[in-house]
Amino acid sequence: MFTMGPGNKDHHPALRCAVGVFVPLITLTLLGRLDLAVFASFGAFTGIYGRNEPHSVRFRSQLRAGGFMLFIVLLATLMARFAQAAGMEGAAYSWLLTAATTVVAGVCSVVVAAWRLRPGGSLFHIFAFAAIASIAAQPPLWEAMLVAVGTTVFCLLIGMSSRVLRSHRTPWKRPPRIRHTAAERRAIWLEGGGYLVAAGLAGTIATLVGERLGFGHTYWAMVAAVVPLVGHSTRHRVSRGIQRIAGTVIGLVLLAGILWLNPAPWAMVLVIAACQFGAEMFIARQYLVAQVFVTPLALIATLLAAPVDPALLLRDRIIETVIGAAVGVAVVVAPAVWRRLRASGPGA
Repeated sequence: MFTMGPGNKDHHPALRCAVGVFVPLITLTLLGRLDLAVFASFGAFTGIYGRNEPHSVRFRSQLRAGGFMLFIVLLATLMARFAQAAGMEGAAYSWLLTAATTVVAGVCSVVVAAWRLRPGGSLFHIFAFAAIASIAAQPPLWEAMLVAVGTTVFCLLIGMSSRVLRSHRTPWKRPPRIRHTAAERRAIWLEGGGYLVAAGLAGTIATLVGERLGFGHTYWAMVAAVVPLVGHSTRHRVSRGIQRIAGTVIGLVLLAGILWLNPAPWAMVLVIAACQFGAEMFIARQYLVAQVFVTPLALIATLLAAPVDPALLLRDRIIETVIGAAVGVAVVVAPAVWRRLRASGPGA
């Protein structure tokens, strides 16, 4: 909970990710098209992958991750348009969104693990799919995808930019083919099942509670629920769930201070880039500190795309995070509790 892991030239990937999100967003700001900001933000997730890998491996990782994210973005905006055309809205669409996002959580976890992408899991895909599918006023499809594709290509170029300096180049050779043993394949499918259960359970609870208490953004609970699933031990996973809640609370205080200053859109883009840099600096070293930056990063990007009452946004974020993190920790602890109960039974 309170240790800080060693650094590993974290400022390199942090700078790449910050530039990868800043340039597209400031361009959209200057063009007066912040309605497309969310598509640029998720396209920029391409730069998160392959942070310390050799250039050839990084390019393959980012190409796969970026292409797969574009596919998820396309599915999300198509589902939103289909629902609008069918006249589906309110509670009916909320349940459809929860069900579809649950499937995305499980399937994307399996794909990411099969490709051995890092960071692992389907957190980013859950966030992207649900956030885009929740947008009521969808921009023209070709504009949305153009921004997403353009940002993805830009991040791929940034990922290879250090090759300009001969001293920073790594040998370019064909990455080895990924092969999995039978045990690894079983683990991949079990992990996918865990993501499916955690996201589905958190989304269901959040939707039911949201209908009664009147709050939205239920997909934030699904995102928080899969955070504890990443880790090498039960203790580490439970710690991540607690850190998610604590980091979110501190991040909301930071966000409240930023919003109190009422910054202009260009200044909010600067804050997003700074938070992206901070998140990547600490995400592999101390999750609580990284979460302090992730919280304003995610919410400011949401405010840029669809302005809402900041107070309601802060309220929804903390409620959803607590629900999701609690569900995720329960899913992590349940197998260990079950094994102990079986071991202490009469036939043990």
